[in-house]
Amino acid sequence: MHIHILGICGTFMGGIAAIAKQAGHKVTGCDANVYPPMSTQLEAMGIELVQGFGAEQADLNPDVYVIGNVVTRGKPLMEEILNRGLPYISGPQWLAENVLQDKWVLAVAGTHGKTTTSSMLAWILEDAGLAPGFLIGGIPENFGVSARLPGRPALDPDSVSPFFVIEADEYDTAFFDKRSKFVHYRPRTAILNNLEFDHADIFADLAAIETQFHHLVRTIPGNGRIVSNGREANLDRVLARGSWTPVERFGVEAGWQLGALHEDGGFDVLLNGEMQGTVSWALMGEHNRLNAIAAIAAARHAGVAVKDAIAALSRFANVKRRMEVKGTVNGITVYDDFAHHPTAIATTLEGLRRKAGGARILAVLEPRSNTMKLGTMKDALPGSLELADRVFCSAAGLNWNPGEALQVMGAKAQTFGDFDALIDAIVAEAKPGDHVLVMSNGGFGGIHQKLLDRLA
Repeated sequence: MHIHILGICGTFMGGIAAIAKQAGHKVTGCDANVYPPMSTQLEAMGIELVQGFGAEQADLNPDVYVIGNVVTRGKPLMEEILNRGLPYISGPQWLAENVLQDKWVLAVAGTHGKTTTSSMLAWILEDAGLAPGFLIGGIPENFGVSARLPGRPALDPDSVSPFFVIEADEYDTAFFDKRSKFVHYRPRTAILNNLEFDHADIFADLAAIETQFHHLVRTIPGNGRIVSNGREANLDRVLARGSWTPVERFGVEAGWQLGALHEDGGFDVLLNGEMQGTVSWALMGEHNRLNAIAAIAAARHAGVAVKDAIAALSRFANVKRRMEVKGTVNGITVYDDFAHHPTAIATTLEGLRRKAGGARILAVLEPRSNTMKLGTMKDALPGSLELADRVFCSAAGLNWNPGEALQVMGAKAQTFGDFDALIDAIVAEAKPGDHVLVMSNGGFGGIHQKLLDRLA
């Protein structure tokens, strides 16, 4: 089959491209921004890329066009597809019908932590010899790729693994399918990490998102398993609307619980108050510890012994762009983190503060998610940044003034409309021993390397 993917350079659609190629399909694609590193990765797989959404691409005559949710009406190629009655399908639906249909799907949903928890879960299954497939919205360091088909299990190399781990996003599927992506995946095991208001560009309020989570819960079979954050009243409300699947909770006494935190960053794991073992690692923050016990619980449902899951997490190498150290020069360490929602910003800073102790943290923020661009969360920004010693915020591309929102932080916070002025200010402020934490869900103009070059 020849598939042509519209919006191929997004993380999710790029993952579909990689999986389709591995499955033996001919894959081509297009996007408005075809540039490295995604373009380089896709071309290395032999995937032909086209810049833009020109109508002439209809002459490629694929068997089906796979449409990413970045594609809107008015794109010349999309209009040509519709006018000529050519076959098209959304990315999530193509994945469900061509890859997931006969698989034991383990889905990780939630406002925060999906990528990290999916990576942990995939690694636990891999370390247990189960060779899972996965599609994750980031690159787990243990794998070096964001997506792959299931492999051959160590104990049964003549078979193909039934397991597939997927980051289950609540964002909408496509312009012609406004359901959340995750309703297509039909998981047998589902982690519900947390639930807050986000994606203000497509959801009117929290209740609208809760409805989509309810739709996800409706698809999970009675012999499946829901692993839900017991600290989240919003998730309890979703489950109260109807659940036909056994539920295990984490983060609470009657369920999977965090035990003692060790000085080296390791922590004990308890189940219903009984000691299960100790995860020995250096990841920062309680949010990651909660992610870990959720992954352990989900892996147990897939047949992995708790002690083996705990041992696997001691070898977990995290995900790119999750507190990733980009370099240290003259005693100043620069980090890259994907945090962009105020809750994620606060938990990231909390983790770094535990590591940094009394050292200064310079927080550098680019509010570029659709929700942040709308200014929906602007009132929560000052509180989310309170653990930083200095705050440098980009104002580029916003229709609201972050300077006004951060005014309550006084001289501690500065905003910049000019990228070079932002870098100048950070370099002028940074001193040996400082931790410079860059937070953005985009490339932020390559600021990490530019800062390292200037600081050197």
